[in-house]
Amino acid sequence: MADIRILLNDRSVGELKPPNSGQYRARDTQLKGFHVVVGTRTKTFAVQGDLRKDGRRVASISVRIGDVTAMSTREARATAKSHLAQIAKGEHPEPKTSNPTTLRARALLGTDSNERRDVTSNSIALRQAWERYRDAHLIRKGRSAGTIEGYRDHIERLFKDWLDLPLQILAEDPGKVIARHDQITTEHGPYIANGSMRTLRAVYNHARKAHRHLPTDNPASAVDWNCEQRRSTAMGLNDLPHWFQQVAALPNPIRREFHLLSLLSGSRPTALMEAKLHHLDLRRRVLHIPRPKGGAERAFDIPLSRQMVLCLLRVIRFGRHFYPHEANQWLFPSDSASGHLAEQKEARHVLAKWGNDLRQTFRTLATSAGVSEFDARLLMNHAIPGVNAGYISRHKLLEHHLRTQQQAISDTIFCSIGELAWNDQEIGSWLGPRASQRALYRARIGA
Repeated sequence: MADIRILLNDRSVGELKPPNSGQYRARDTQLKGFHVVVGTRTKTFAVQGDLRKDGRRVASISVRIGDVTAMSTREARATAKSHLAQIAKGEHPEPKTSNPTTLRARALLGTDSNERRDVTSNSIALRQAWERYRDAHLIRKGRSAGTIEGYRDHIERLFKDWLDLPLQILAEDPGKVIARHDQITTEHGPYIANGSMRTLRAVYNHARKAHRHLPTDNPASAVDWNCEQRRSTAMGLNDLPHWFQQVAALPNPIRREFHLLSLLSGSRPTALMEAKLHHLDLRRRVLHIPRPKGGAERAFDIPLSRQMVLCLLRVIRFGRHFYPHEANQWLFPSDSASGHLAEQKEARHVLAKWGNDLRQTFRTLATSAGVSEFDARLLMNHAIPGVNAGYISRHKLLEHHLRTQQQAISDTIFCSIGELAWNDQEIGSWLGPRASQRALYRARIGA
């Protein structure tokens, strides 16, 4: 297959088709020498340039940067620029190699091809690489505490015995990484195994920006990734009456309202648990989420339907009664160390669906409510694919259009329970007229 010229980015690289046999190169239209080598099974970032001495061309070399699954196009382009700058100076980017062409080029340039640096002795260890990645990348970019904790758990628990191991050793012996992936798969499951390897891959790529002696091939790219299937745990309209009955039977009224708001908003549980009282603007009927998944730059407002406003009013009343001190700050207060609801899990026999199940349910029922996929993405703060994303001003749609769509979803959910709010005693004591006032009265008198 003949070589092609395209603008290399994550999308275009992902769309490159493998040849039936052999390989071809997709050359970047912006950065001369930067390209992707596309084989039948792999795609590899690389640079190509001419080594010169005293103005004369010594050799044409091609240097691998890394597998496309191990780094983004932006990272590969930055590395390519660095490599091309070295080549322009007559220096070979690879610190050591056994490639005959490269060895010949080094000899012609007057470089001792047998010279080898003892990079292992001063190579950065996994512990230092992780701490640098955590502080300079995760914390500085405003990633949520839950995201940082997930990365920390992978590195400090699953790779605990590797913390003082130089990354150079892992890079030169990817068999260690393959064996660890297999071990984690057996002991903890395929999803955690894949997730831990993604973390290791990210830490290694970040470390290599400052430690160019590390090999370009990421050791995590050697693993055979476990198959992952999206878990389908959403409820349909017919499942909601039973779910409402289960929620109504929960003894803690704040947890009841939390699960209901999770369903009505489709929000990630952590975002709601960490919501503060001043994030709620009842005049504009929005709940501000300042640090969702993705960090502060993804902050957004959730438009509130009538049912969501009533839910929040109830939880504020209950919070002020049961946790008066914590309720001054948190929307979902509790007696936890943080002062807010810290655990949203329920026993499955007590409540069949919670957490991400409700997020999937929201997305499913949005279709039943006639809400478009585009609007559902905006309501859930999902990224909008394609070039149109940069032209969307979400806040301009918030006050009217998105709130109308939110109201349609809430109406669909509550219509599914029909007359249960009046006919079912527990649901009626939760959602019926003046139910919260009666509940607070019973709580005050200890009934």
